[in-house]
Amino acid sequence: MRMQILGTLLLTVAVVSLAGVQTVMAGKKPIRALIVDGAQKYHKNKETTPVLKEMLEKTGVFTVSVSTAPVPASDDYKPDFAAYDVIVVNEGYASKPWSRATEEAFEEYIKKGGGMVSFHAADNAWPKWKAYNEMIAIGGWAGRNEKSGPYLYMDADGKVIRDDKPGKGGGHGSQKEFEITVRDRKHPITKGLPETFLHGPDEMYSFLRGPAENVTILATAHSSKDNNGSGHEEPMLMVISWGKGRIFHTVLGHSVKQIKRGSFVTTFVRGAQWAATGKVKIDVPGGFPDQEWGSQ
Repeated sequence: MRMQILGTLLLTVAVVSLAGVQTVMAGKKPIRALIVDGAQKYHKNKETTPVLKEMLEKTGVFTVSVSTAPVPASDDYKPDFAAYDVIVVNEGYASKPWSRATEEAFEEYIKKGGGMVSFHAADNAWPKWKAYNEMIAIGGWAGRNEKSGPYLYMDADGKVIRDDKPGKGGGHGSQKEFEITVRDRKHPITKGLPETFLHGPDEMYSFLRGPAENVTILATAHSSKDNNGSGHEEPMLMVISWGKGRIFHTVLGHSVKQIKRGSFVTTFVRGAQWAATGKVKIDVPGGFPDQEWGSQ
């Protein structure tokens, strides 16, 4: 009897430990995700990719593969994008260009309805790839400037601003904790989140610019000029449509420490599910965003 009670307690603890993150998908086909990464100058994707993979898998919704671009770049790098429901891009500044054939295959995948997640420094990558910059809407660094497109931000009243003034693309101050404000509370990714929540300490991206088309800003944070910021409400979470594809763009998550924040975990896995399916069935956990990854 004691063994039966102990077994029941252990099972209960195991289920509760995943509450709000794990979604049981018995009898349903899992979402096929591919994380693509490569050489980065300022971000350790060899460390973040395994954690992102585990986060997705732990939901019970995803199966996850990883494809790492070779260094030096090779025309033989040709992931089978069509075999997946969502591609998570974990690239960054100084990432080597894919071959044009691989770029075209990715464009065709998104155009036909594929899903994509642009994670943090993925919006630093590939400034000369026109279609990719349309997919991420805005980006920074790697020579981006007014020729890349307007700055995109909100004013204090939540009005979307597309600012064509000249200037650099990309910036951030020192890592600090900051408040994120949900601007679209009806979107499947952000529905159920508190109106404001804390994230960090992390880099707060600002001065991002690009084509800024077909984009909806889901959440912003105030970029303080006291911390080398813009003084504007800068996009933290966005969704973009490109062809029939769905893109979720999160600027959060500089390194493993930052992506372990509950504020990142929940928005990331929900964003990935939406990009893949157009729907979100992964719950917002109770006590969000205070959970640390690994303590669920």
